[in-house]
Amino acid sequence: MVLFSMKHIQGISRLQTLLLPECVDDYVAQDNPVRFIEAFVDSLDLATTGFIRINPKATGRPGYDPADMLKLYIYGYLNRVRSSRRLEVETHRNLEMIWLMRGLKPDFKTIADFRCQNRSAFRQVFKDFIMLCRQLDLYGCELVAVDGTRLKAVNGKV
Repeated sequence: MVLFSMKHIQGISRLQTLLLPECVDDYVAQDNPVRFIEAFVDSLDLATTGFIRINPKATGRPGYDPADMLKLYIYGYLNRVRSSRRLEVETHRNLEMIWLMRGLKPDFKTIADFRCQNRSAFRQVFKDFIMLCRQLDLYGCELVAVDGTRLKAVNGKV
């Protein structure tokens, strides 16, 4: 009787030093939506849109670029991540987010403050974003209709 000892496919050691380290850009496909978000936000004039702190102050620690924070929010809305704490976690673990934010990791308070300070500017940017997606035919335009019928639910067995 011959016993075969088959091994599973093994990954590389996490301690392995590579001669040429892999690039984060290699993990994000060319047709990934984060590339669209990047191009869209980079095409905006944030000063005319109404975002505050476009020009940083000369004193104190520099803040995050409003364009980067806007990219974070658009990504969050597209992926149903609305919590500032959850967005902070995503900047640490999600490769798409790491690529989009270029390794920046703002804390949840900074993310939440940015949302509060720029609430009115977000509305216009999201309207522009949706209009651009419609023009580029990225959304399906299905009609969903709901009438006012009320149905009695029956949960128990009769």
